[in-house]
Amino acid sequence: QVQLVESGGGLVQPGGSLRLSCAASGSIFSIRAMGWYRQAPGKERELVAVITSSNSTTNYTDSVKGRFTVSRDNAKNTVYLQMNSLKPEDTAVYYCNAKVVLITTRPRDYNYWGQGTQVTVSS
Repeated sequence: QVQLVESGGGLVQPGGSLRLSCAASGSIFSIRAMGWYRQAPGKERELVAVITSSNSTTNYTDSVKGRFTVSRDNAKNTVYLQMNSLKPEDTAVYYCNAKVVLITTRPRDYNYWGQGTQVTVSS
């Protein structure tokens, strides 16, 4: 019913930048929040950044504050993650997440996940 398509991952040197994008499509009535999680090998998935659709409130995990910026385009149902000053410890698979209200089941919302995009920070 809802698809999240991510793009923008890749290999970058330490100190470099990448921009991730995630576009949601399907039977969407509204999106309450969109965000990014990441999972490194051998570690649990963790929240990186989230932004609400109503008032653009953002929340970041401490390790990325000041380096990453999450933003969204409500008209396009798209969320972005600008990642600057990347470090090797940022290496992970990054997953897009959206809290979606469907046309057929409003006002209840559901969590949807993208397929993941690999970000590798290495020299």
